Amino acid sequence: MVVELNEDLLGMKTRLCSHSPHLQTLPIFGMGGIGKTTLARTIYDDPLIREHFQIRAWVTVSQDHSERAILSDLLDSMKEFDAEWRKESTRDRSEEGNESLLEIPEMSNTEMALKVHKILVGRRFLIVMDDIWSIEVLDYAKILFPDNENGSRIMLTTRLANVAAYADADASALFHEMKLMDADQSWSLLSAHLDHIPPELESAGKEIARSCGGLPLAVVVVAGLLSTVSKTRAVWDKIASNVKSSLATGDSQIEKILSLSYNHLPLHLKPCFLYMAGFPEDHEIKVTDLIRLWVAEGFVEFEDTAEQYLEDLVDRSLVVVTKRKSDGRIKSCSLHDMVHEMCIKLAHQQKFFVHITGRGHRIRRISISGSGVHSFASTIRTILCFQHTKLASIGSLSLLRILDVLKVRFMSRLIPDQFFELFHLRYLAFCYDEQLSRAISNLQNLQALIIKVSLYRPLPHEIWQMPQLRHLIISGCCLLIPNANNPTFSLQNLQTLGKLKNLTCSISMLSMFPNLTKLCLTFFRGKGDLLLHNLVHLCRLEKLQLELETEWSDSGDATLVAPDSLKKLTLIGWGRYEPYIGIVGPLPNLQVLKLIKLNFWGRQWSVCDGDFPRLKSLLIDGSNLAEWNPNFPRLKTLFIRDCRRLSRIPDDIGEIPTLELVEVKLCAESLAESAREMQEEQRSYGNDGFQVRCIDCDGIAELKEHELVNIESVRKAKTVIEERPLSYRKSKRVAYGYMKRPKPLIRLDYTDAELKIVNYKEAEPQL
Repeated sequence: MVVELNEDLLGMKTRLCSHSPHLQTLPIFGMGGIGKTTLARTIYDDPLIREHFQIRAWVTVSQDHSERAILSDLLDSMKEFDAEWRKESTRDRSEEGNESLLEIPEMSNTEMALKVHKILVGRRFLIVMDDIWSIEVLDYAKILFPDNENGSRIMLTTRLANVAAYADADASALFHEMKLMDADQSWSLLSAHLDHIPPELESAGKEIARSCGGLPLAVVVVAGLLSTVSKTRAVWDKIASNVKSSLATGDSQIEKILSLSYNHLPLHLKPCFLYMAGFPEDHEIKVTDLIRLWVAEGFVEFEDTAEQYLEDLVDRSLVVVTKRKSDGRIKSCSLHDMVHEMCIKLAHQQKFFVHITGRGHRIRRISISGSGVHSFASTIRTILCFQHTKLASIGSLSLLRILDVLKVRFMSRLIPDQFFELFHLRYLAFCYDEQLSRAISNLQNLQALIIKVSLYRPLPHEIWQMPQLRHLIISGCCLLIPNANNPTFSLQNLQTLGKLKNLTCSISMLSMFPNLTKLCLTFFRGKGDLLLHNLVHLCRLEKLQLELETEWSDSGDATLVAPDSLKKLTLIGWGRYEPYIGIVGPLPNLQVLKLIKLNFWGRQWSVCDGDFPRLKSLLIDGSNLAEWNPNFPRLKTLFIRDCRRLSRIPDDIGEIPTLELVEVKLCAESLAESAREMQEEQRSYGNDGFQVRCIDCDGIAELKEHELVNIESVRKAKTVIEERPLSYRKSKRVAYGYMKRPKPLIRLDYTDAELKIVNYKEAEPQL
């Protein structure tokens, strides 16, 4: 939703970046649909704000908030700054569409709060608390967030004047109230969301815009409706009359306008839209999950068609895109809170979906977002669970089609036997640490099987007896070669095979799933050839992620030969894949390349002419790269993270005509400075759309061969240095640095690839 917010933006950004060192709270107040969250999100994503604050975190509070949910969202937003998460989550972060939440079910609220406080101490942070309804949340925030006296800020949005006034009690000048748009602004917004408007429809269009009451959300939703109807005076006059009639309904005006847009949906889109009532308010919905659920429910037969349905809902302004992939497709989405309220109301009225907190309902679909022990009626067909909770039993749910209980802890260590009696089940997702039962093959209609395990276990051979499977995602398991003594089926429908370990990539194995489009594999603690050259036979493969851990024997052949169909490649592993990057360079359709924890021989990367002809997005994370000559003619986005030896971005990068964004994070300050110089040069050419983001590069010096950590850089650093890849030296050195805030004596001990705080004292340095 685009709103004329220039004046609001300038004022809020000035206040956020003011020179006052004390922690300040800046409320944004206004009625629902007026653009509070849009303003807050625009500020949050602004390049200046990104660079000014070392940590940014976003948490949606809403009316039915809980302390645990707030802490969970905060930790998820700040997980990159948590040393424990950084060590454990490399493969989860890199996987397509998997921005995995920090696993916190075993932590108490107090432990979570202490972790939040620990991450924020000493850093300049911006916390956005969206949609606050009570002053109790503000009291809790005052206790939770430390005042580091370094210009940290809290920004909040609320519909309630008393909440805004309470938050702003000590600084009334920082209060920001959103105003309704006037008729001209409403018309400008409406016309901006529509293609050419014929002159004969302008009067009707202006009447429609004026009837929206100055609410941006209403204008945008009506614009989405107008974009789907014929451009005739009769049709527009009728819509103008319907919108105008809602003006007299007072507080329900926006609800009437939203309902009008829903009523104009074609029949095939209505169940898809109502299904989104099953997700919590302000929940960021992963499109891959949503589409799999739509298909499993029977709303649509094919994933490609489902993606088009979602795009149609976006075009009608009923669904908001939160992230897009490098190829422009939607990665995640959400609903505006008022659209979500309307969606839930309609879903309840039609008995389509209902939210429960502790009691069963005679309803077809339920969504669980509360804790407790739950049981269900036999009429249930869909169960979605979004909070860590407990189930005593799933009962006799013979009609169940969808069961997503990844966040459920069962009363017994073993999953209920009833799981394998649910013959109609099409979608199953759960956590499990035991050997998967052979009875899994009873689920002959299952299309998606998603299991999260913490122990390395083989899958039963019976998995080969489930020919309807489309998506098999099981972390920490291995898939064994089919047993010749058991009946097996080629998994012709399998599209996604994820998170498997030590898969035997023989031709006979790969021939069992010839239509695979996504593959994610990890190899560890083994010897011999990996047979990755056989992947070339997966002629429909579009996305591939490979992780090769250091325990694998050097004697094995890891030569990778990928099919020409490949569009996205993620390589993870210390110094293992670099010789083979030249092999994937000529791939004609490769658009996304992610290189994580990858060492280059000689710390150099030379790209041959003609390689990577269609590459659009490149990520280099945790590499020893020091020199490279880029040659990516169609590159749009470049992400460089944690590459301490890289001192400059080559000038050739700035000459790529398609380049839109360069992001530098946890790198040397000289690298960040070269990125800023590139931006200034682009602006001098009139390319104001070129963006540069430099995050957490302050005080980080380039590390050179045989050089100890630069103590002066440590003194200037604004954060406590924790575990970060820094050096690959075999010898052990010790350095001492005196930090500004807080003021401890820190002993930095680094060896191999780690920099650690060995000693931490609140004392003056004894040097």
